[in-house]
Amino acid sequence: MQVVWFKRDLRIEDNIALSQAAQHGAVLPLYILEPQLWQQPDISLRHYQFLQNCLGELNTALTQLGQPLIIKVGEAVEVLQELHKEHGISTLWSHQETWNGWSYNRDKHVKTWAKNHTISWHEPTQHGVIRCLQDRDGWAAKWYGLMKQPIAQAPKTLQPITIASDVLPTPQDFGLHNDHCNNLQQGGRKAALSCLHSFLYERGEPYTKAMSSPVTAYDACSRLSPHLAFGTISMREVFQATQQRTQELKQLPPHAKGTWGSAMRSFSGRLRWHCHFIQKLEDEPQIEYQNMHPVYNGLRENAFNQDYFEAWQAGKTGYLMIDACMRALTTTGWLNFRMRAMLMSFASYHLWLHWRQTSLHLARLFTDYEPGIHYSQAQMQSGTTGINAVRIYNPIKQGQDHDPDGVFIKQWVPELADMPIKFIHTPWLQPSHLNGYPMPIVDEKIARKQAAAHIYGVRKNPDHKATSKQIVQKHASRKSGLKRTGRKKKPAAKNTNQGELPL
Repeated sequence: MQVVWFKRDLRIEDNIALSQAAQHGAVLPLYILEPQLWQQPDISLRHYQFLQNCLGELNTALTQLGQPLIIKVGEAVEVLQELHKEHGISTLWSHQETWNGWSYNRDKHVKTWAKNHTISWHEPTQHGVIRCLQDRDGWAAKWYGLMKQPIAQAPKTLQPITIASDVLPTPQDFGLHNDHCNNLQQGGRKAALSCLHSFLYERGEPYTKAMSSPVTAYDACSRLSPHLAFGTISMREVFQATQQRTQELKQLPPHAKGTWGSAMRSFSGRLRWHCHFIQKLEDEPQIEYQNMHPVYNGLRENAFNQDYFEAWQAGKTGYLMIDACMRALTTTGWLNFRMRAMLMSFASYHLWLHWRQTSLHLARLFTDYEPGIHYSQAQMQSGTTGINAVRIYNPIKQGQDHDPDGVFIKQWVPELADMPIKFIHTPWLQPSHLNGYPMPIVDEKIARKQAAAHIYGVRKNPDHKATSKQIVQKHASRKSGLKRTGRKKKPAAKNTNQGELPL
C-alpha cells in the first residue's frame, strides 16, 4: 500500500507525491490531524476553519477518483504505525515541507520510524525550496527550472481501500476558541482557482501601485497567499498561469493593455521572492526562534512592556494607521504586506518589543501564515538580520501616504467617525472628538530616535560586519542567479527590506 500523506498540498492537481505514488500500486490518501500541532502558539481557529474547507474539497476530488481522503486523528508516528500494523505500508509519500519548528521535529521522528520499519519515504519538491542546498548561487535559475516543469497530472482513478476515517474534531476538541475572524477568506481549490482567474483577468491591473495601500490592496492583490500556504493551488500553477496571461497581453493592441504588463511583471517577481524567503527557514530553522545575527542577542529580551504589547494587540496604541490595520487583520485574517511590515516595525522599534512574542501574535492572525516568510520578515522589520537596511516606518506618514482621506481608518476605528479629515492622522490634536479612543502610548519621534540609536549602536560592534558577510553568503539573493544557465542574464529584483509579496 502506497500512503500519500497530505500536508500543505491539499489538491490532486500538480501533486507530484500523489501522481507518482499512483504509478506504484494502491494509494491510501491520508491526512493526519495532530492534536499537538494545534496546541502550538502560532496556530489559531482561523487556520482550522480554512483547513476544514480545504479538506472537504480535497475529499470530494479524491472520492471522484475512487478513493476518499482518509482522516486520522493522532500523532503522526502513532497513526502510521497503526496503519502499517493493520494494512502494511510499502512506501510513504509526501511533499517536502518547510514549516514551523514543531513540524520539523515531527518529520525527524517520522523519518526515524520509517527507517526502522524499512519503509521508503519519498519527499518530492513541491515548489522552489531546495532541501540540503549547498550554495545560493544559481538558486534563481533552479527556481525558474522547477516552475517551468510540466504540471503533474492527477491520477485518472484510484483503487478503493477499505479504511475508515476518524470523526473530524471540533475546534473545541483542540482547545481553539473564537479569535474574532468574522470575515474569513474561503478555503479550498475552487476558491483558489477563482482567486487566480479574477486577479489575472479582472482585479489585478492596478496591482503594482495599489498593493501598498489597504484602501485598494484587498481587491487589487491576488489574495492567493492562504491558498499557497495550504497548497490548494501550487506555485507552479500560479507561475504558469501568470506567464500565459503575460503572453496573451502581448497579443493585445496597445490601447487594450493598460497597466496589465506592469502588474504581471511585479506579481511574477514576487512569486520567486515567496520561495526565496522560505528557503531561508529551510536552510536555517533556528531563525524561527533566534536572531539571525547573534550580535543582537540581548537587545530587547529584558525590556518587554506588557502594557504596550496588549495595546498593540487590541488596536489601541493611539496611532490610527496601526490600530486600523490591527483591527482589520483581526477581523479578516489578511492585510497587505506594507501594512504588515508597518505593524511589525512599530512593535519592534517604537514599542521596543521583542519580535518573537509579536510575531507569534501575528502568526495567529494571518490566515496565510507561512513560517519561512513570516519569521524572515519579522526579523527584517526588527533590524536583527544584520544584512538589511534599517527601516523604521512612521505610522503617521504611512497613514497620510496610503489613506490620506481616512477611508480605511474610519472603517476600522469607528470611534473617530466624526473626526475632521484634517486631524484623522493626528487625532490627539482634536481631543474633543476622540470618543474614548486613546492618546498615543509613546511619542513617535522620540521612540523612533531611541530605537535607531540602539540598532545603529549594535552595528558598530566590531563583530557585526564579519558575521553579516556570512549571513549574506548563506541567505541573500544573488544578482547572478541566472548567469550559470547560459541564458541572458536578467536584472536582479531590487533587494529592499519591504519587498512586497503576493499576499
